[in-house]
Amino acid sequence: MNLRETYNIPKHAVITIAGTVGVGKSTMTKCLAKALDFRTSFEKVDENPYLDKFYQDFTKWSFHLQIYFLAERFKEQKRIFEYGGGFVQDRSIYEDTGIFARMHVEKGTMSKVDYDTYSNLFEAMVMTPYFPHPDLLIYLEGSLDVIIKRIQERGRPMEQATPSAYWEEMYNRYEKWINSFNACPVLRLNIQDYDLMKNEQDIEPIIEKIGYFLTQSEKLRKK
Repeated sequence: MNLRETYNIPKHAVITIAGTVGVGKSTMTKCLAKALDFRTSFEKVDENPYLDKFYQDFTKWSFHLQIYFLAERFKEQKRIFEYGGGFVQDRSIYEDTGIFARMHVEKGTMSKVDYDTYSNLFEAMVMTPYFPHPDLLIYLEGSLDVIIKRIQERGRPMEQATPSAYWEEMYNRYEKWINSFNACPVLRLNIQDYDLMKNEQDIEPIIEKIGYFLTQSEKLRKK
C-alpha cells in the first residue's frame, strides 16, 4: 500500500501549493507528487515572454504579465481536470488577482482601467460554479527573514536583484490574502517544520495531515 492509499487521499485529487517566492513551492510539489504518484503542474517560467521585462519595468509590463498568467493558468487548470485529477500544482490562479494585480494598482504600477479589465476577466473565467477549483490549497508560510535568505541563496537572478522591500511587501500581502481566501479548503504548513531538500521522509507526516484534512473537509461539505 502506498502513502496515498495509507492516508486515504483520493486518486483524482487536485492539490495546489501556494505561498510567496522562496517558500519552496517547487520542492513541495515534486516531493508530494512523487510520494502520491500524482502528476505535477509547474509554472512555465522559461517560456514566459514578459517576466524578465516585468522585473525591469513594473509599470510598463504588469498588465501584460497578469493577462499572460491568467490565460496560461486557466488552460492548465482545464487540462488538469480533463486528465481526471491526480495532480499537485505549483502556484494557484487565485494569487494573481488577490495579490499581484491588486498590489500593482495600489502602488500605481498598473492603471485602474487595466486593473478593472483584468479583474472582470478573472471573475468571468474563474469565480463561477463551472470553474474546477482544487480539492485543497496548501499554503506554505514561514518567517520573513528565512524567506528572504532563501531568495538570496536559491532565487533566480532577477529575484535576487529585486530589493528586499519588495519581498517584504509581498510577504505581508500574502498573509492578508490567505486569511480571507475561501475558494477551496486551506491547509497551512510552516516551512521550518520540515526540510524536504535534506530529508524526503519529511513528506509522510505532511501527507498524513493532508489525508486527515481532506477527510474532515469532506465531512463538513456533506453536512
